[in-house]
Amino acid sequence: MGGPIWGTESEELNATILEWRAGEGPPEHVNGERDVALIVLAGGGELLLDDAKQPLAAGEVTVIPKGTRRRVVAGADGIRYATVHRRRAGLQIQAKLRPR
Repeated sequence: MGGPIWGTESEELNATILEWRAGEGPPEHVNGERDVALIVLAGGGELLLDDAKQPLAAGEVTVIPKGTRRRVVAGADGIRYATVHRRRAGLQIQAKLRPR
C-alpha cells in the first residue's frame, strides 16, 4: 500500500511526500483550486495530465495547473515524490439559505 508518508504545512503552504510501489498511484483527480508542484525524489513513473502521458524521473519538477485531471503511476522501481501547493482555507460552516 502506498500514499502519504510525511507532510507539513505553514500559514501559506502545504507539502506532502508520497510513496507508491510499481504500478500503483493515487486515483485520478482534479485540483480545481490550486496549481501543484510535483518533485520526483526517487524512482520514476508516468504522469497522466488530462489525455497526455509524461514520463517522471528522479530530480524532475513538474507544475500541474489547477483544473487539470491528473494521475501518477509508479514505474518498475516505484516512486517517491513531494507535492507542494498553497494552503487551502479551513472548512467553514455557512447558514443554509431558506427559500422565500
